[in-house]
Amino acid sequence: MMIKRYNSLSDFLKNKFGCKVFKVSLNAGLTCPNRDGTKGKGGCIYCSSEPMMPLNYDDKMGIREQLYQGIEYIKQRHNAEKFIAYFQINTNTYAPISSLKKFYEEALDHPDVVGLAVSTRSDCVDNEVLDLLAKLAKEKFLWLEMGLQSSHNKTLELINRCHTAEDFADAVKMADERGIHVCAHVILGLPGETKEEMFSTARFLANLDIWGIKLHHLHIHKGTKLEEMYKRHEIKPLGLEEYSNMVVDFLQEIPEDVIIHRLCGDTARRFLIAPDWSVNKFIILDNIHKIMKQRNTYQGIKMRVHCELQTVHS
Repeated sequence: MMIKRYNSLSDFLKNKFGCKVFKVSLNAGLTCPNRDGTKGKGGCIYCSSEPMMPLNYDDKMGIREQLYQGIEYIKQRHNAEKFIAYFQINTNTYAPISSLKKFYEEALDHPDVVGLAVSTRSDCVDNEVLDLLAKLAKEKFLWLEMGLQSSHNKTLELINRCHTAEDFADAVKMADERGIHVCAHVILGLPGETKEEMFSTARFLANLDIWGIKLHHLHIHKGTKLEEMYKRHEIKPLGLEEYSNMVVDFLQEIPEDVIIHRLCGDTARRFLIAPDWSVNKFIILDNIHKIMKQRNTYQGIKMRVHCELQTVHS
């Protein structure tokens, strides 16, 4: 039974490990194939690594040092007990397998780390990488985060992802065959997308064997290609009410057993160009919760109604 109107990651982890579990962000110093020229240059039009950097990060710090420093900080601030080592920045499977093995094993080398999360791209998970992750998943709880952003290839081309929705679906299948949990990243409000196109991304994911979904609103960071487009008036970010209602509609299309990792992005004001409401995620979350309550709706309701209708007519 869902504690909230959606199946949140925080509730899932608390139920699994018996306490609130905190993520410790780690930077392996890797790049991406759409940055280094292998597939493209410049990266995704919205991407800036700086806002995601771990607190007090120094590029001379190794994985173990980042991990221990992050854990001590979170323990002092939140009285935390258990942690997920989270490789968040850039493509964290884009390196030789020997290097990846070393990174991941160092990240698990702490008695209070109960799991590992690895963020990557669908075109950077081959059999060798997935076999390594599958082996680690037998030892510690693990999930693989992969950016989809949109199920529409025209949008993926526009934002310079340099992979397709079909690439993503293939990677999910390969991971699922090895028992690896996959969390999909989705951005709502991408340039040129209609509401119906965004909801069809929800239905695309609902038809895959996805374990989790992480939702973001399109927010514009300083120094990105997106900032240039914004200043040329080529894009207009969603408003708070529009985004909140869109999230609610999106969740209705997602099976109720899928874990919702987050409902919005957030960023520090010093990195932000627009929209202004991005700086306070708690206002965004409160608004989404309020709308779900007002509409008396919940994650998966459209799928449940569709199944009930099929049963009636069968």
